[in-house]
This record gives sequence, structure tokens and C-alpha cells, in this order.
Amino acid sequence: MPIDEWRHRPFPSAGLTTADAAIAFLDFVRLTAVNKLAGLDDAHARATPLPTSPVISLLGLVKHLTAVQREHIQRHIGDADLPSLWDADDHDHEFRLGPDDTIDAVVAAFDAEWARSRATLAHTDLDATITAYGAPVRAGRLLVDVLQESARHLGHMDVVREMIDGAKGE
Repeated sequence: MPIDEWRHRPFPSAGLTTADAAIAFLDFVRLTAVNKLAGLDDAHARATPLPTSPVISLLGLVKHLTAVQREHIQRHIGDADLPSLWDADDHDHEFRLGPDDTIDAVVAAFDAEWARSRATLAHTDLDATITAYGAPVRAGRLLVDVLQESARHLGHMDVVREMIDGAKGE
């Protein structure tokens, strides 16, 4: 089932703290990524038009961003005992789509991961030092990592969407 309408994306206000601005911009970028699927059917959302990146689809990028949130925010910042969505032996694992990876299913998983992430971040001191990937790091640094990864892939989504149907990003 296609996403028929764009989701409203409130632009973060100028008076936010740095931590609140990072979270608000991550939400803004996340909503923009979902909006890249608006008006597409599952076949178009699964299309891989980049010949040099045959696993890159709009839906696969959203699935990857779900895995990024899970790994950085839940498993490291929140120390949650949730399974990783990555496969250490397969760099493209989370980009690959299975038969059950429809627009509705992938966006629902992305939304659910964001709800968990928001709850985790609401109770996190982003200035605290935690251990992630075997080294000390500030929790806020991992949040910014998720933001930069999401924004970088949003640029890829602009290109893929334009190749699919000519729709241009902002």
C-alpha cells in the first residue's frame, strides 16, 4: 500500500538546546525519508536504479536507517538487549529486501524504532560517556552519528527517487 500523503515535518525552532536540536533535526530528516516514499507503490519503492549500487532502493535505505537507530541508540546509548539488525559478515544485509518488506511494514518498523529511540533519548544524559564499539564515547556523539548517517542517506534517496519518477528533493 502506498503512502499517499506527505507527513508534516515541523522545522526545529531556533531556541532549542543543542541536544534538543539534534533530536528535532533527526526527526525532521527521518520524516523527510518517509516522505520520499509518498505516492509510490511497493515495486517503485523497491526499485534499484543505481547500476553501481544494486542493493540501494528507497525502501532498503529506510530499512538501513532503522538498523542504524537500533544499533546506536538502543543497543549502545540505551544498552537495550535487542537483537542487532546488522550482519557483520554482510555489509549490505540491512539494505536487502525480503518478500515481507512492503512500504507499510518497513515504515512501521522505522516508526516503532523511532518511538523506542525517543523514549531512550528522553532519559539519556547526552554528555555522559558510555562504551560503544569497544571504546569510550559520549552518548551525544552517537546521536549525532545517527543524524549524519540519516542526512547522508537522505541525499541518496533524493537521487534514487528522481531516477524512479523524476520527483525532485528539496
